[in-house]
Amino acid sequence: MDPYSTEGELINIHTHFYQSQYQEVIDFDTSSFSAENELPVRVLKLRARIALGQAEDVVADVKGEAVPDLEAVGALAEYTLGKTDSALKTIEKLASSAADNVTVQVVGGTVLQAAGKSEEALALLSQHQGSLDAVALIVQIHLQQNRTDLALKEVTAARRWAQDSLLVNLAEAWVGVRVGGEKYQQAFYVYEELAQGSSTFSVPSLIAQAVCEIHLGRLEEAQSALELAVQKDPKNAEGIANLLVLNSISGNNTDELVESLKQANPNHQLLLDLEEKSSLFDKAAAKYSAKA
Repeated sequence: MDPYSTEGELINIHTHFYQSQYQEVIDFDTSSFSAENELPVRVLKLRARIALGQAEDVVADVKGEAVPDLEAVGALAEYTLGKTDSALKTIEKLASSAADNVTVQVVGGTVLQAAGKSEEALALLSQHQGSLDAVALIVQIHLQQNRTDLALKEVTAARRWAQDSLLVNLAEAWVGVRVGGEKYQQAFYVYEELAQGSSTFSVPSLIAQAVCEIHLGRLEEAQSALELAVQKDPKNAEGIANLLVLNSISGNNTDELVESLKQANPNHQLLLDLEEKSSLFDKAAAKYSAKA
């Protein structure tokens, strides 16, 4: 059985993780958990620490461990630190020797996809046996491949056996934002419920809610949500990036936000796209000269 299933004792800590409540995951009291769940809990806590920027500590924590789950998490931490070759070497080894391990599938798939190896990631993830974590990552990969049809197919299949699982709801919302139309409102409801609940709130959920509101044309509401997100987490690159986009749509000056984004994440995709477009514009403009 999936250790993170709704029937398991890890459901609450697992839910915190996928609500991006990483500090809650780290602080979660696991003293009453059974011995068989010691490893899955440790994996979740280590992944939460990586998400909070503690990758170096995680590498040190799992150094010398020979357990596939911990080797995979160590590789994810290394990848986060820019040690791509070492991380990929570890994951490729685990994909050959422990492909039936759900942590290897999910964490390994994460590393492979981040490295641009989508087909290898999907091949590894396809070996899962009823893991919603694997399903969620497969959906994300298909969306990044612009294969909304395959992402929707995956969500629809998971809905049959997972019913009202948080991960299925989130995956459905991801697909909904890509499909658009009336699906924007449905996705909004998912994120709003998470963002407005005192026990479920997280900055990423608030940002996602705001993105839906932008698509729905509710720009003032989106502005308020994004400003709150950046206020709560001033270094959150996604919050800054979406606020930058919204201000651009609204015709406001974005220079300060561009600088803030450079500080938060100088390699953010939005900055790279802006740089590319600026370069293309300059090349096009150079072909013409103003008439006297």
